[in-house]
Amino acid sequence: MPPQALAKELGGFAVTLQSQADARSGLIGAAPTDDETNRKNMALLIQLRWTAVVGQILTIGGVHFGLGIPLPLERMGAVIGALLLLNVSSLVWVRHRAAITNNELLVALMLDVAALTAQLYLSGGATNPFTSLFLLQVTLGAVLLDARSTWSLVALTCACFVWLTLAYRPLDLPPNPLSETYSLTVAGMLLGFALNAVLLVVFVTRINRNLRERDAHLAALRQHAAEQDHIVRMGLLASGAAHELGTPLASLSVILSDWRRMPDLAADQELAEDLSEMETSLQRCKSIVTGILVSAGEARGEGSSPTTVTAFVTALVEEWRDARSARTLYFVNTFGEDVAIVSDVALKQVIFNVLDNAYEVSRDWVEFLAEREGDNLVLSISDRGPGFAPEMLAQLGKPYQSSKGRAGGGLGLFLVVNVVRKLGGSVTAENHRKRGATVRLTLPLATLAIGGSF
Repeated sequence: MPPQALAKELGGFAVTLQSQADARSGLIGAAPTDDETNRKNMALLIQLRWTAVVGQILTIGGVHFGLGIPLPLERMGAVIGALLLLNVSSLVWVRHRAAITNNELLVALMLDVAALTAQLYLSGGATNPFTSLFLLQVTLGAVLLDARSTWSLVALTCACFVWLTLAYRPLDLPPNPLSETYSLTVAGMLLGFALNAVLLVVFVTRINRNLRERDAHLAALRQHAAEQDHIVRMGLLASGAAHELGTPLASLSVILSDWRRMPDLAADQELAEDLSEMETSLQRCKSIVTGILVSAGEARGEGSSPTTVTAFVTALVEEWRDARSARTLYFVNTFGEDVAIVSDVALKQVIFNVLDNAYEVSRDWVEFLAEREGDNLVLSISDRGPGFAPEMLAQLGKPYQSSKGRAGGGLGLFLVVNVVRKLGGSVTAENHRKRGATVRLTLPLATLAIGGSF
C-alpha cells in the first residue's frame, strides 16, 4: 500500500473508530457474556433435574416392587411432583429472563439439595447409600458459583446430612442374614457412586465447554478492542502529521510560484517544465494532506453525496486508473438493477488499498468484479500474483501479517478488514488453483443505502 494512501486511510478512520473501540472495550467485562453462559448453565441444571426425576422413579420402583422394601410412595411421589412442577416453571421462567445471575443458580442448586434431602429422609436418612449425591451438588456449585455461594451450598449440604443422621424414616428391611443385608448396602453404594461419577463427567464437561466458549468470546473482544485502539492511535498520528506538513507545503507552493514569475527561469523551457511537474506533485501532496484532515473530522455520511452502486464503482475505477496510470485493470459490473447509496470515502479508500496490493504483485492483469448476492454488494479483486501464504489466510486481517517482507507490513489488509467489519460486512481471501488470489468484500446494502434502507 502506498505510504500516502495509508496515511490518508488512517486519518479518515481515526474519529469513527475511536467510538467503536470504546464501545468494544466496554464489552470486555460486561454482563452479556456471563449472562449467556449462566443461561446455558441453568439449562443444564434443568436437564439434570429431569434426569433426577427419571432416576428417582426407577429407583423407588425397583426398591419398592423389586426388592420388596416398602417405601412411602405417596410422599415420595409428592416430592417428584414438586420437582416436575419446579422444572416446568423453570423452563417458562428462563425463557422470559433477560439475564441469569449467580444467586439464581444458587437458589436452583439449593432447591435440588432440598428435594434430595426430602427423598433421603423418607428412605433411611444417612444410612441410604445415595447420600453421595450431595457431592454432585457441591461439585456443580464449585464450578458454577462464586466462592461465597459455593461455601453456602457446602454449609447447606453438611447441615442436611447432619439432620438426616438425627431425623429420618427408617427403612423396613426384610429379614435377611447380615451378609445379605451388607451386600444390599454395598450394591447401593456402588450404584450411587457410578451414578455420581457419570453425572459429574457429563454435566461438568458440558459446563466447562460453556465456560471455554465464554472465555474465547472475551478473548476475541479483547483482541478486537486492541486492534481498534491500534488503528485509532495510528490515525491520530497521521492526522497530526498532516497538520505539521501543511505549513512547509504552503511555503513550497509560494516559492514555486515566485520562481515561475522570474524571467530568467521562465525563459528556460526545460526548467519551466520541471517547475510545472514540481507544482503538480506539490498539489497532489496538498490534496493528500487535505484529504486526511477532512476525513479525520467527518463521520460517515457527513459531506457525502448521494450516488448509486454503479456510479460509485465506475467512478472509483476511473479515479484509480488515472491516479496510477494503470490500464490493466479489468472492470466487470454484474450488479443488476441499480441501488441508491451514499458515497463513502472510507469504503473507497479500502477498495483502493486492495486494488493497490493486487496491482503491486500483478502489473499485467487485475480484475475488479462488482455483483449482488441477496441483500449484499460483493466486490471481488483478483490478480495473477503469487497468492497468499497459508499462515496469512489463517490470520487474515491481523496486523503485521504480510508477504512483502517489509517492516510494519500488513497494515493495509488489517485496516481493510476492520473498516469493512465496521460497515457490517466481511472480508475473505482465497488462492487460485494455479496462480493468483481473490479478495472478496461483502457489504450489506442496508448499511450503504441512503437512510439505511434500500
